Amino acid sequence: MVVGGLRRESRARCERAMGRPGGVACEAAASSGAAAATSSTHYVWDPFQDFPLSTNFPSSARETTAVANARIDWKETPEAHLFNVDVPGLKKEEVKVEVEDGGILQISGERSKEQEEKNDKWHRIERSSGKFLRRFRLPENAKLEQVKAAMENGVLTVTVPKEEVKKPEVKAIDISG
Repeated sequence: MVVGGLRRESRARCERAMGRPGGVACEAAASSGAAAATSSTHYVWDPFQDFPLSTNFPSSARETTAVANARIDWKETPEAHLFNVDVPGLKKEEVKVEVEDGGILQISGERSKEQEEKNDKWHRIERSSGKFLRRFRLPENAKLEQVKAAMENGVLTVTVPKEEVKKPEVKAIDISG
């Protein structure tokens, strides 16, 4: 609803951020979509604050980090497509490589969370835990039935051989006359 040229929701959001009725500062923020200010503190109005996000996103930042941490390099050579995946600390049993119908390569796995003891005092937790999943559409020339994977020193290497590109046969035609 519009009140006095201002959206009621914008003004209410500004007042919640300030912790008190915002008066002129919130009117300015609501009408311009900019910042509301008091004498020493600036509040920024976020127009996407109540924007509904997709439910496909992981529920915590920790899970998001785990999903994002599966770093992959994809290199094409004359013989094959090579995927190198950094999976430090994982065993080959904790990683899965699959080829789906339609030429989709899927690499997934899970890094388990370290067991916490009751008497432990953590000073810093930077290593991510949780599931990761990466999917790639392979090109037409990939030999899907010959995909191989190997793990060494925390790097998973997936090799997808390529079919030889047949050079078009050129036939010379004699010209009569």
